[in-house]
Amino acid sequence: MNFKTKINIAISPGSKGKQEKYLFLIPVIFMLFTAKSMVGQSGYNGNGDDKNSFVNPTPYEIVKVNQPAGNQVKNVILMIGDGMGLTQISTAWVANSGKLNLDNFPYTGLTRTYAYNKLITDSGAAGTALATGHKTLYHAVGVDTSGNKLPSLVDLASKKGLSTAIVVSCGLTDATPATFLAGNIDRDDEEELASDFLMTPADYIFGGGRTKFAERKDKRNLLSEMASRGYSVATTWDEARMIQTGKVFALVTEGQLPLANERGTLWQDAVVHSLALLNSNPNGFFAMFEGSRIDDCGHWQDLPALMGEIFDFDQTIGKVLEWAESDGQTLVIVLADHETGGLTLLDGDISKAYVKGHFSTGGHSDIQVPVYAFGPGAEKFTGTYENTGIFLRISELLGLEY
Repeated sequence: MNFKTKINIAISPGSKGKQEKYLFLIPVIFMLFTAKSMVGQSGYNGNGDDKNSFVNPTPYEIVKVNQPAGNQVKNVILMIGDGMGLTQISTAWVANSGKLNLDNFPYTGLTRTYAYNKLITDSGAAGTALATGHKTLYHAVGVDTSGNKLPSLVDLASKKGLSTAIVVSCGLTDATPATFLAGNIDRDDEEELASDFLMTPADYIFGGGRTKFAERKDKRNLLSEMASRGYSVATTWDEARMIQTGKVFALVTEGQLPLANERGTLWQDAVVHSLALLNSNPNGFFAMFEGSRIDDCGHWQDLPALMGEIFDFDQTIGKVLEWAESDGQTLVIVLADHETGGLTLLDGDISKAYVKGHFSTGGHSDIQVPVYAFGPGAEKFTGTYENTGIFLRISELLGLEY
């Protein structure tokens, strides 16, 4: 018996007993119907939480930097907002009272994100295109369509004598970091990906996912094996931040890092720490910094959590830009590997730092994603091009040999 049938029985003519039997259902039915309507209209989830709207209680100020005058590219910093499409950025701009550190970038472009064999990509195929310059199969990481390992920007930069770093807020065997540091036809084979780290030349590696290295089915302790390769291994941020020289391998959580409202400035601090160590190399460096959990919040269709992740990513961008402006020879590129959630900005108020959105999917979309560039060589990143073009442009500017 559905809601309408019960209501009709309760109020229709008939026996007094039958009316009395169902009259008590009217307030209950009304409450259920109202809750059902709220789910469709505002994202009400039964706990009083509206995941489709957000008011920022503390909008932050942004930095103001100037494009360096020189054209010498010594260092390249690639910052990936996983799942961060143009609508996510637009929504965050409104929610921070009409300002983001991204406003500082003088050059912008667009990239297409589809995989070799599928229109809607994943982070494995998209990350592989950015890291290696090759489109590959959906769910593959760091390999070509036949499963052969491809050299990444980390490999090629290290080969030329540059220092390299990967700093992420997810597990290190997650798709994006794995495309730069490992290779497998299946991104879910994370313990095998972890074993590939024993072959990476990267100098500074920071993230979560410790269980894939230390609590394995094969009983190997890859933390000890990384230490035998000359890495200073840290399992907490307090240990990692004390390392001032040499190679760093930091897995500060068992899984992913906590969300932004819990981790505070942890990921920002790790990015700044890596820059201090990388800058000691007179040959320069390549670094990839990923705001990994933007993607998770898009999958969850959780706008408040999404805004927190983008704010943390944007505040990190501000610190990186100030560093790059002072250095004068550092190119900073900010982009997404793909868009997640099919977000639409429905309403908002800049003066109140309020936004209301709607997610059309719990997965990814094939919407083109923006590219922002600052520093020497930034003009090379305008226009519309394949995501593989990021690898090609960085390789050209750093003089990397494939």
